[in-house]
Amino acid sequence: MEFSYMTRKKNIERLKNEELDLLVIGGGITGAGVAVQAVASDIKTGLIDMQDFAEGTSSRSTKLVHGGLRYLKTFDVEVVSDTVRERAVVQGIAPHIPRPFPMLLPIYDEPASTFNMFSLKVAMDLYDRLAGVDGTKYANYTINREEVIQREPEINQNRLLGAGVYLDYVNNDSRLVIENIKEANDLGGIIASRVKALSAIYDSNGNIKGVTVADELTEEKFDIRAKLVINTTGPWVDKLFALNKAKSKIPNMRPTKGIHLVVDETRLSVPQPTYFDSGMGDGRMIFVVPREGKTYFGTTDTDYHGDYRHPRVEREDVDYLLKALNKHFPKTEVSLKDIEASWAGLRPLIAGNSSSDYNGGGANTGKVSEKSFLHLTETIGLFNENKATREDVEQAISQLKTARTEADLNPSQVSRGSSLDVGEDHLITLSGGKITDYRKMAAGALELIRKMLKDNFDVESKQIDSKKLQVSGGHFDPTNVEDTLEFYKTITMEKGIPEKRALDLANRFGSNTPRVISYTKKVRTEKTALDLAEQLSLYYSIKEEMTLTPVDYLLRRTNHILFHADRIEKIKEPIVEEMAIILKWSDEQKNKMRAELEQVISESNLNYLKKSRQKQLIG
Repeated sequence: MEFSYMTRKKNIERLKNEELDLLVIGGGITGAGVAVQAVASDIKTGLIDMQDFAEGTSSRSTKLVHGGLRYLKTFDVEVVSDTVRERAVVQGIAPHIPRPFPMLLPIYDEPASTFNMFSLKVAMDLYDRLAGVDGTKYANYTINREEVIQREPEINQNRLLGAGVYLDYVNNDSRLVIENIKEANDLGGIIASRVKALSAIYDSNGNIKGVTVADELTEEKFDIRAKLVINTTGPWVDKLFALNKAKSKIPNMRPTKGIHLVVDETRLSVPQPTYFDSGMGDGRMIFVVPREGKTYFGTTDTDYHGDYRHPRVEREDVDYLLKALNKHFPKTEVSLKDIEASWAGLRPLIAGNSSSDYNGGGANTGKVSEKSFLHLTETIGLFNENKATREDVEQAISQLKTARTEADLNPSQVSRGSSLDVGEDHLITLSGGKITDYRKMAAGALELIRKMLKDNFDVESKQIDSKKLQVSGGHFDPTNVEDTLEFYKTITMEKGIPEKRALDLANRFGSNTPRVISYTKKVRTEKTALDLAEQLSLYYSIKEEMTLTPVDYLLRRTNHILFHADRIEKIKEPIVEEMAIILKWSDEQKNKMRAELEQVISESNLNYLKKSRQKQLIG
């Protein structure tokens, strides 16, 4: 279904002239999840975002759908149980996006280690049981020191004991957002990017009844009327327009910045995602993940007080990650000059929520007494053998003496919990959380929204099962992913597209692949340097994914800027030229888009840090 720049124009006219049941402010994963469920419930829904969809936090994650093994280091069994169940739900509603990719967790004989081989095995067994994968091909296992070295020859071998291997999932965060957005559009949502909320409109009772907004492309201001408004703006939730915080009941946010760095696999090669203690004694853990011929690693957790719209990777961030990486892969000697791409994102953490941590509690840096730790691991072992009850485990957990009650938490210890609040002015705020929980968070918000619409406006809506609400591109059997994508690859190859490129399209677009290749007769392959696969991907993205700029396409609809830095130089100008033709840009617009793209590529490549480093060396 069309979802283009023309759709945006029509939707803005509708937003000006029609009253909504619900206005969603924020087009990241949380807002997208709320919107698709609301529209499916027959609620007249609009969604706006001041940027592109997922341009903020939701395209800047570690790009994994965690099962939560790391939260077992603080023995938050309930969190892990909820997380692994929800991960399975997300895989079912978006089967072309999250993919199973077992994680390797090496264990060292070091005092600050999160796990030893015994406690890791206990944690993984419990994890598998909670995830329902024990006895399957995805069941965990341990490998000895020699096997770890065989898999990853460059890994630090000093005091290495072995490793655990357990199920985790890789993810494409920005694609998950756009597929939810597209599904909401297909079901009748009124959606527009680059529309900024400026101020709230109130009725005579002081209740919010709409929002004054600005079209960021034309600078036109107009009002959107809505019975209910929900704030899903992530790190911005307590900064949204001129909020009356006393009446709006907005949680105070404590955003932290996390960064990731990308190098070519020839500089650092790992066969599977690898997860290890930072080695800095700070309770953090580092991911190293292979992807599309590259390897990326992260993340950091530092308090952030800068420009929310434009967080940047700073030299101290790079130094920290390189120190942690090179300690664990000492033979690689990765340096700043090796970094091909990067990204920095903000986590929408809620301040003051350390004790009720929905996503793992305060980071446990090993401050657990030996006696209580041994009692807990023994109890969990008995639980896995059906010789102890869940209540026994919970009792053992309650007896742990950990650092969770510390008054001052490090940034990496702040809760990733979610919050659903309604103010006196009836503004609904859904904040916090993480990508894995987005569907569940939205379902909780929808339950409240449906009740408020019924009680306050006598508006009936439909009860849906959001666990079965598949998103755009995901309309196929989630138990048969590989065969389905093989079929889409085959029909794409029949258009003359090479196998690897055909598979790329099938993986990116899932059940929308036939729509993508249906544009074959409309693209101009003979007049462009782009191959047919890129042409089709771009054309579809413009026509059906509201792609408005080259950065939208090259960074968020695809990950070309992040994982194909070696191809960017060849395709960036043809992309600009092709978009200029389709979107009818003037020379001035085209030059503006070209300059924006060059700036984003340069920043991703960390040229500003590399140039500074060169000046220091010369000086």
